[in-house]
Amino acid sequence: METEAKSQETSPLMSEGMWWGTLGSVRPFPNFRPERDVTVLHTALEKKDVSTIVRILTNRSNAQRRSLALAYKNFSQKELDASLKKVLSGDLQSLILGLMMIPEQFEAHRLRKAMEGAGTDEETLLEMLCTRTPQQLSDIRAAYSQEYKRDLEKDLISETSGDFSKLIEALLKKENEPGIVDQDIATLSEELKNKKPAADIWIKILTTRNPDHLRIVLEKLEFEKGQTVEDSLEGHFKGVLSGDLKKGLKTLVRCIQNQYLFLAQRIQTMKAPVVQGVMVAHSEEDLLRVRVAYLQSTGTSLYTALQKQFKGELQQGLLAICRAED
Repeated sequence: METEAKSQETSPLMSEGMWWGTLGSVRPFPNFRPERDVTVLHTALEKKDVSTIVRILTNRSNAQRRSLALAYKNFSQKELDASLKKVLSGDLQSLILGLMMIPEQFEAHRLRKAMEGAGTDEETLLEMLCTRTPQQLSDIRAAYSQEYKRDLEKDLISETSGDFSKLIEALLKKENEPGIVDQDIATLSEELKNKKPAADIWIKILTTRNPDHLRIVLEKLEFEKGQTVEDSLEGHFKGVLSGDLKKGLKTLVRCIQNQYLFLAQRIQTMKAPVVQGVMVAHSEEDLLRVRVAYLQSTGTSLYTALQKQFKGELQQGLLAICRAED
């Protein structure tokens, strides 16, 4: 497998809001030469050499892949995505086409898929809305509008209902304002004493304060109550409000307390769309932290788990994104 780069490379094709993170597993390929890659890629596509296609595209950064797409079009007068669709299929096609999208496009795509079909995939909606920053969510909303000519907020509201819909809407518009720790603790502690839970109080505090502030609030609330906030919510909202709302609030709390552990637990399902979604979305941002959380929570490295679960070129692609054994 080709070696990843040690330093960041800039590209005119990198999106203005590229979510580059120093804790990503995928880095720019050193000595990147798109004209060389395009020649190899073009031959591989003609011969349906899937292994070579996967090797190249999983060992380049997102900006480099976009550069390759442009060079490929100049070379062959064809769109690279269209050529990939003809050669790849199933989960592998989804993985590679996902890698070809810029981050906000990929997240917009995942949100759209979560809302399509007979049932809504609430877990995926919550994953993205709970773990993304206000700026990232703004980028995703813009990409969603551009890609699908639809309004993300309206689509989310139409797919949900009641207090859960209020939570989803608040997450989409969440803020990172500072708050007063003791005041928020007192408010939540008092609310937990109410016989009739007030969802609005939890939604307001958990979606308008910055994460560092909320971690302190939740830690002190747990100390005061002698149980986890998740357990407090489970008992407090039991049989009173919708299961979706309770699931949403508990997911939000888990993400505030440790989003890397939450993402690692999402991957533990080993469902291909979930694994691909998390790994592609976080590959250049913080997947190294997710890997650490996976090892700590399961006792097995993510790399080993992927080797056991997946086969063939799909395994090859996922291992290249994961990058290394822990």
